[in-house]
Amino acid sequence: MNDQKNAAQVGLGLRREMLSEFCESVPEAINFFEVAPENWMTLGGKFGRQFRELTEQHTFYCHGLSLSIGSPEPLDLAFVKNIKTFMDLHQIQIYSEHLSYCSGQGHLYDLMPIPFTDAAVKHVAARVKQVEDILERPLILENVSFYAAPGARMSELEFVNAVLQEADCKLLLDVNNIYVNSINHQYDADTFLQAMPTERIAYLHIAGHYKQAEDLLIDTHGAAINDPVWALLQRCYALHGVKPTLLERDFNVPNTAELLLELNQIHAYQAAAPSSHIQNSAHVVKRIA
Repeated sequence: MNDQKNAAQVGLGLRREMLSEFCESVPEAINFFEVAPENWMTLGGKFGRQFRELTEQHTFYCHGLSLSIGSPEPLDLAFVKNIKTFMDLHQIQIYSEHLSYCSGQGHLYDLMPIPFTDAAVKHVAARVKQVEDILERPLILENVSFYAAPGARMSELEFVNAVLQEADCKLLLDVNNIYVNSINHQYDADTFLQAMPTERIAYLHIAGHYKQAEDLLIDTHGAAINDPVWALLQRCYALHGVKPTLLERDFNVPNTAELLLELNQIHAYQAAAPSSHIQNSAHVVKRIA
């Protein structure tokens, strides 16, 4: 039962406009918050005080935007050290980032696909170790949505698994990204999901997307979750066990009452998952005192 309680956690991406409301009261359906550290590290004044108030009382995860783990340029070590300082200050232990890159000779302001090659696998894995040594924490990598695969010598599935194996790191499994990519690149989402290494899955993301055409979905985090993605989440729990699951909503953010409908839907799917598949994720959700 304790294993189920530890794994059956539901989180929400925190945005500044939510601070005042949640400093007054956090709904029971929200077990943890996730933030992009880049958006909060230099925040002062009222927002800074409110954020500190929440981190002192609730579990937080960090999900970065600017690490650029696959970039051909050297890692920004000063930036990684700033991340560590931020996480130490707020006693945050979980740090995830995108398996992609967003910088070369300058910042690209988008998440670009890493070439699916053996050389890229080794390059990323070496950089993961660099980051972990500085943070003194694991680096969790997320499977990303992508719209082209330049220079690919293997499939997305092969690449993700190869990086996880070479770097010996955990996976943030984004269920919506699997679905989006399966439509855009015409592969079977269930096959991809089954091939993910259960023991490496730290937690999950789920979100909505925009349907631009029958064969083109855009990963926006700006809409309600649709039925195929909900079904894939249930399938994920059946295959890999219940994991802490984060609802992403970055644009067109509705009021809390509407967000709670989706948060409670996740709770319902977690509760309905076969108990034999419940995985102990206490190492992920434990609050560090």
